[in-house]
Amino acid sequence: MPGPLIALDRLEKTYHMGDVEVRALAGVSLTVERGEFIAVMGSSGSGKSTMMNIMGCLDRPTRGTYKLDGRDVSAPSRAELAGIRNQMLGFVFQSFNLLARTSALDNVALPLIYAGVGRKERHIRAAEALSRVGLGARGDHTPNQLSGGQQQRVAIARALVNRPKVILADEPTGNLDSKTSFEVMALLQDLGNSGITVVLVTHEPDIADCANRVIVMRDGLVRSDERHTPTDARKVELTADPSA
Repeated sequence: MPGPLIALDRLEKTYHMGDVEVRALAGVSLTVERGEFIAVMGSSGSGKSTMMNIMGCLDRPTRGTYKLDGRDVSAPSRAELAGIRNQMLGFVFQSFNLLARTSALDNVALPLIYAGVGRKERHIRAAEALSRVGLGARGDHTPNQLSGGQQQRVAIARALVNRPKVILADEPTGNLDSKTSFEVMALLQDLGNSGITVVLVTHEPDIADCANRVIVMRDGLVRSDERHTPTDARKVELTADPSA
């Protein structure tokens, strides 16, 4: 039997701001199984964003170990971290981070350029990813021709295009209205049901309830970790604006 996809063991992260030492993570240990959909909650300064950055190989812990798919990724070089991100991880952010003057198709294809994929294959895979999020007919649209919900779906397609094992979503509904937020959550639930592991950071309890597992952090530690039957976002989404 393979081990957990994500394993954090006594993870610590300390920042130095002048003479002040800030301990963002104070010894976090947790595992995430393949195909889980987890939500991480906590107030500002709780450590949730620091933990997300380490899970995403955007930062390295001060102490402790992080294993991703059985590989210790606690202290590789920056080049190795970039390779791991490109091969294993997809990212979705609150602000979408799309190139304004670039088509949806080319926005989605961008990670494949860094992966060295040829132009024809890039466009095939980007088109497949857009179709998967329901935007197969919008590939030639630029972000300013799309609604906020559609832009976030383009961002999710971009996260999917490298066929990652983990999607890391940092406040993905933070810039969306409530109806569109549940539409996005329904899409993330679909991805989780397809076997992709989803780790979501949010401060909204109703959004967190769409995950199968909710972790609450405070003062750099996990204070609660509970599994539950998630809210079906698609049922909430029934009142959403279909043009979103």
